[in-house]
Amino acid sequence: MGTAYTLKFLWAPLVDRYAPGLLGRRRGWMFVMQIALAAGIMAMGLLSPAAALLPLALLALAVAFCSATQDIAFDAYRTDVLRKEERGAGAALSVLGYRVAMLVSGGLALILADGWLGWGRTYVAMGLLMLLGAAATFLAPEPEAAARPPRTLGQAVAEPLREFFGRPEAWAVLALIVLYKLGDAFAGALSTTFLIRGAGFTPTEVGTVNKLLGLAATIVGALAGGSLMARLGLYRALMAFGLLQAVSNLGYWLIAVAPKSVALMALAVGVENLCGGLGTAAFVALLMGLCRQEFSATQFALLSALSAVGRTYLAGPLTPPLVDSLGWPGFFMLTVLIALPGLALLRWRRRDIERLDRD
Repeated sequence: MGTAYTLKFLWAPLVDRYAPGLLGRRRGWMFVMQIALAAGIMAMGLLSPAAALLPLALLALAVAFCSATQDIAFDAYRTDVLRKEERGAGAALSVLGYRVAMLVSGGLALILADGWLGWGRTYVAMGLLMLLGAAATFLAPEPEAAARPPRTLGQAVAEPLREFFGRPEAWAVLALIVLYKLGDAFAGALSTTFLIRGAGFTPTEVGTVNKLLGLAATIVGALAGGSLMARLGLYRALMAFGLLQAVSNLGYWLIAVAPKSVALMALAVGVENLCGGLGTAAFVALLMGLCRQEFSATQFALLSALSAVGRTYLAGPLTPPLVDSLGWPGFFMLTVLIALPGLALLRWRRRDIERLDRD
């Protein structure tokens, strides 16, 4: 399922080039995909894995594709419709919506399936909830100044790359996208493993703190980040929130060296998620600022895929051997240092980032 989100940049040019013929270029794609998702999810609830495994698997694949396509269109719509001063708030509300959706489709769906509706009817209920998203899309406004789409599919593929790499700061910005949340990615890759196996907390304790306090802290951090960005501006918000992201990893170091304490664990997880929410809001606003409206679907999909490189190809493979060689305290201290090159690069390219607030 997650592969569709990783590879969505491959068909993002189609979203830039073509429009479904209703509700505009971005809202049209969102609306069509949301209707398709509602139908697909409800249909999954009507199939039995024992009797129709292959149709169910194919339907799940189609749902994943439609969901990733909706994601492409929504990222482009958000980029196109928000003014510069609204990007921080827009990014924050996106994080809020994503977290609430994860809570509803995860925890609430499990409760409904286990004690109320059963799995089939729960899928139907989730499909009906998707129709609420389609209604919101129908009522949403169009961008104040709609950009002209690329004239051909070839232009939709080539022009976003040509435009971006024609900027003198392109390679430095790409490096910044990879490095900015790298320390956060390294710390988060094994945080649950550390709390259970390294610090000795029970899965129930860790799950309760992560699901409740961690979720709440992330939402508060994202909303606070969106509010503060309006006052600080993009560069200062990225720098301040990036520093907080780095320092917050020391909470896990403190757990590793201090006596076992649920209160300390809750405080460290809460602070780390709060600072991560701040950094995410600023980072999403940065990605929006880097996209041109004509090709925002393709450019945002490419940049967001690039932002996952550090988490997928660096943090994932490297964290276990680092823990083996450094131990937990040394590893979490290292995650703070890993965050510093991204902040140094941000300081070096300050003028480029500040220009995004002016242009």
